[in-house]
Amino acid sequence: MKNYSNIKILFLGILIACKVSLYAQENVSVEPTFEMGQGLRFNFNNGDYQVKIGGMIQPQIAFIKDSTTQASNFLNSRRTYFNVSGKAVKEKLSFLLQTDFSLASPLMDAWVCYKPYKQLSITMGQQLAFTNNREMSIMETQFQFIDRSILSTQFSSTGREFGVFIESSFNLGKMIVSPKAAITSGDGRNSFGVSSTDYDLGGVKYAGRIDFYPLGNFSEGNEQVIADIKHESTPKIVLGAAGSINKGASHSTGEGHGSFLLYDTAGQNKLPDYRKLYYDILIKYKGFSVLTEFVIATAKIEEGTYFDQTGIDIVKTTEISERLTLGTGLNAQVGYVLNKKYGVDMRYAKLIREFPGNINSVLQNQEEITYGFSRYFNENNLKVNASLTHLKVGTAATSLIGNLYVQLLF
Repeated sequence: MKNYSNIKILFLGILIACKVSLYAQENVSVEPTFEMGQGLRFNFNNGDYQVKIGGMIQPQIAFIKDSTTQASNFLNSRRTYFNVSGKAVKEKLSFLLQTDFSLASPLMDAWVCYKPYKQLSITMGQQLAFTNNREMSIMETQFQFIDRSILSTQFSSTGREFGVFIESSFNLGKMIVSPKAAITSGDGRNSFGVSSTDYDLGGVKYAGRIDFYPLGNFSEGNEQVIADIKHESTPKIVLGAAGSINKGASHSTGEGHGSFLLYDTAGQNKLPDYRKLYYDILIKYKGFSVLTEFVIATAKIEEGTYFDQTGIDIVKTTEISERLTLGTGLNAQVGYVLNKKYGVDMRYAKLIREFPGNINSVLQNQEEITYGFSRYFNENNLKVNASLTHLKVGTAATSLIGNLYVQLLF
């Protein structure tokens, strides 16, 4: 109770200090505004400095049922986001701090961005990386369904990485070309655990993406969402490719560390290189949207790699798939938004493990079909979504998964 009181006093002191500081400065004007989905915004000095406080909640009702078990029903908050963002216009800086209180490790995004030119930005910190497939690089607030496809969730974990990200774009006639590059820890989110001694393993991850917009960019507010909620008046297309090399991965998707260890003859860590290559295309026109994605993930292990430090149990070529997610995946989803109010969507995804004969592979053959219906009250800021998924993993019985959720961005 004493600690709680101290926190309240500290918080009150910070508020008073901020208020006094503002009054002590001349020519400082504060303009607070609020709009659903845009958060509580504060503009200082006629917009030279901007701060936004916002978030998102997704309460849901769901069930899972297959032919061999009784249905499991549950109610929870699928996602509970809180974020603070802002920018300093003259200094060309912006930042984002975002958490998800539905997770045991809530920190999702924490980055600072410097934009020296209109078409170039340099970001350092933890963010949703653009080096995976397109659906994985889209924020959770902008989904067609409550969750990403099995292609996204099996070849990635959260999609967040810690490192340096460089993004640019330029015009070639009417076409826009957007190349991007990143160097990250190769261990996903900030992964130092409970103490600084819990350090990352392996080397860094080198990754990049390039996107082509042959018919120009999407409408404002429609570029970072899969469904065509803005109803593009002319056809819009983006074709993309992304690739990465994770030098020394020790996690099944390369977004963690220490999940497994391999060794050389001297008993030292000898981790495999993990490689991914993605291709995707997104098309939108008058409410219709089509997204198609493909991935192939491979690994490279050197000769003389062992499961044990004594150098007895050597790693065979096919056995590395028991540690890393290796194989191919396809995801295709279509949708139509009627009068910017009602959305009907369908998704098909299929995954194939790299070594068919190894039943112990991390990646199992999977097939997913999802049907969805959305009611948009304020675009993606306020909507109700219902979906039904048929999921088959390996030779197991097909599971039926139903979801009904409400999304509110504030």
